[in-house]
Amino acid sequence: MMKTKKTNFRPRLSVFRSNRFIYAQIIDDATGKTLASASDLAVRKDLPKVRAKVEIAFLVGESLAKKALKAKIEKVVFDRGKYRYHGRVKALAEGARKGGLVF
Repeated sequence: MMKTKKTNFRPRLSVFRSNRFIYAQIIDDATGKTLASASDLAVRKDLPKVRAKVEIAFLVGESLAKKALKAKIEKVVFDRGKYRYHGRVKALAEGARKGGLVF
């Protein structure tokens, strides 16, 4: 597994995925503070009941990108943690890229 280097130049986009939910947050490692966050819990309440988990992960990525751009964050380092870049993690990354984040 590749380790993500902590940098003072770019905040880190960290992903947590469980069997049911997916969460993402942008963290400033220099100060240890969360700058923006999004989860499927917030996204699901605005959607019809039946959606695929991959679609919801994509929307979580877009939602996080909107919040990050509002906080004037454009470039981040993607930290997928222990999860493979596949399925919901990949969809979240693609949604964040479509929303305007660069990593």
